[in-house]
Amino acid sequence: MTRHGHAVVTGASSGIGLAICARLLREGWRVTGLSRGVPALDHPGFAHVAADLLDPAGLAAALEGCAPTALVHAAGVMRSGMLGRLDPAAGEALWRLHVDAACRLADLLAPRLPEGGRILLLGSRAAGGAPGRSQYAASKAAMLALARSWAAELLPRRITVNVVAPGATDTPMLRDPARGPVAPKLPPIGRYIAPEEVAALVAFLLGPEAGAITGQEVMICGGASL
Repeated sequence: MTRHGHAVVTGASSGIGLAICARLLREGWRVTGLSRGVPALDHPGFAHVAADLLDPAGLAAALEGCAPTALVHAAGVMRSGMLGRLDPAAGEALWRLHVDAACRLADLLAPRLPEGGRILLLGSRAAGGAPGRSQYAASKAAMLALARSWAAELLPRRITVNVVAPGATDTPMLRDPARGPVAPKLPPIGRYIAPEEVAALVAFLLGPEAGAITGQEVMICGGASL
């Protein structure tokens, strides 16, 4: 695995996805960013592809001919709801974006990855269970099952598959009114996690020094797990 490869990053227009793109570009990667919105990134190594991750045919067309060395699925949304008031449509949307899209992306791109390639899924600390966030938590928890299954499958090609699971991170999603009535909790360190901190960990896991780390969920919790 070379230090400066070609990464496909979803959710590239804002938040953690945008921070990951910026970090990788700074380290010398070539980055293809997938998102519906256009990222505020002006870099010769960056190419934006407008794509709806919930449109299977469109996604396949957007990635036609793309043969990266790494895939980062960072696109995500947050929806909350208590038992007795769960929204089935919200649960379906969460599952389609976090799980189905991850499956489609990996199914398309894993066969094209070189030996020593990387797959990284953006999970959440909420995957361990969180009041009022059961549908979101379930979709994020499924990511670890995907990662561990794929990691085992791809071991012969030395392709690693991991999940980075941050706690409450200071992104536009944190302030999105559509996320629902459950407010985010400030981590015990007294501040929200910075997207750049998540991006730094992702960059490490995509690099050559992380070749022996696979099938793992690496948490950035700001002390919330203590």
